[in-house]
Amino acid sequence: MNGTPVPPGAGGKPAIEDAQTIRRATTAAALSNIATWYDFGTYSYIALALDRVFFPDAGEWAPVFTLGTFAAAFVVRPLGGIILGPLGDRFGRTRVLSATIFLMTLATALLGLVPSYGAIGIAAPLIVLFIRMLQGFSVGGEYIGALTLVAEYAPDRRRGSLGSLLEFGTLIGYMLGAGLTSILVAALPEDELLAWGWRLPFMLALPLGLTGLYLRMDLEETPAFRQQMERSPAMTTMALRRVFQILAKHYRSAVLIAGGLIVAWNVTNYVLTNYVPTYLTTTLPGHGESGTSGAMSATLQVAVMLAMLIAIVFVGKLSDRIGRKPILLTGSASLILFGLPSVWLLRAGLPGQVAGLMIMGFALLCFAAVTPSTLPTLFPTFIRYGSLAIIFNVFVSAFAGTAPTVIGVAVTTTGNLDWPGYYLIGAGAVGLASTLFLKEPAGRPLTGAAPLSSSADLPTPPLSDDGVPMENPPKDRPE
Repeated sequence: MNGTPVPPGAGGKPAIEDAQTIRRATTAAALSNIATWYDFGTYSYIALALDRVFFPDAGEWAPVFTLGTFAAAFVVRPLGGIILGPLGDRFGRTRVLSATIFLMTLATALLGLVPSYGAIGIAAPLIVLFIRMLQGFSVGGEYIGALTLVAEYAPDRRRGSLGSLLEFGTLIGYMLGAGLTSILVAALPEDELLAWGWRLPFMLALPLGLTGLYLRMDLEETPAFRQQMERSPAMTTMALRRVFQILAKHYRSAVLIAGGLIVAWNVTNYVLTNYVPTYLTTTLPGHGESGTSGAMSATLQVAVMLAMLIAIVFVGKLSDRIGRKPILLTGSASLILFGLPSVWLLRAGLPGQVAGLMIMGFALLCFAAVTPSTLPTLFPTFIRYGSLAIIFNVFVSAFAGTAPTVIGVAVTTTGNLDWPGYYLIGAGAVGLASTLFLKEPAGRPLTGAAPLSSSADLPTPPLSDDGVPMENPPKDRPE
């Protein structure tokens, strides 16, 4: 980014943030992220029932229509990013985040109340489509807001480990959705599952979301945003058009690098978590291959996510030591080399399915552990939330969220079962190119913010004779 102006106040006197405040902020962001991605991901895990509830007469195209409704959320995600992201730069991260989790919780709970196609006809899938679009609008500002908040609270030397906690919450949210779905599918007869059982996961969103809302409302603004307000409060009134002008003039390479990492990360994510369940339960049996039951598919998803859950914070900490780029390069290379073999393994029975999912999960782990701490370093504080919200959602909507639907259409029309592998190889190539042009961000302050440390990193103050910390001990105090 040669020629990029240094934002006012970049560098400067190091800032110290209270360690307890950092823990509270990052924990609250991770916990409320559980609710968000439980809400957003549950739809795909219960898709095997939604096919018959909302598209009973669609035949072999029913899974495609269900995935298409899933993809509809990504149509409005850029709109959510364009509106909510700049609001986060103007009014603060915490206010916008509280609004987004409220919208997500409301939409998901309503989804569990929609009557079936048999009850109200074509209106049923149309209502589902509208609710999915409301969810997409909310996620357009939600995830990037949480990502920005964690990055701006994290000390420079620990941004990788704390950033990985955000995806730790994402994985738990997905696991809750997949786990509850697995239990329902295994425990309920098919007629009861279709009659009322599928509604339960959506209704659970209400207590989860209210908990997340409570945690979000108790958060303070980030150190970087407070610095921005003290330094140049007029920046918070910047017009949206000006944000685009700044990105186009000064941050073109950052936009492309961020977009490439987002594509590689999210194509892998949505192929694994949203297309593979349909691939295993419907697509493979429909083409005479060995698939698996819905319950087993959900169980396999939970197992892969559990393995990622165990490793993700370790990988985040590792990136603080060796850098983000080596881990991103590893994830990209694994997609290029093993993307197609991992799909072939899904057709080799249960042992192959476990191996194929683990390969995909490893690649996803490399991106999920370090990309949340990488993206915020590419843009300055005064446009960070808005820029990332726009870029993230445009690239996710155009290339990643549509991947399950495009793959489903391609497989259905051509009969070629290797399309998921082709997508993974393409994602790996994009990720590799983006990482090669990335300037290593580990250990560096965020652009436009002072270097940030935690109070826990400060040396222990000397103590008085009765054990009380002394802020200004006398110079002649005996040792």
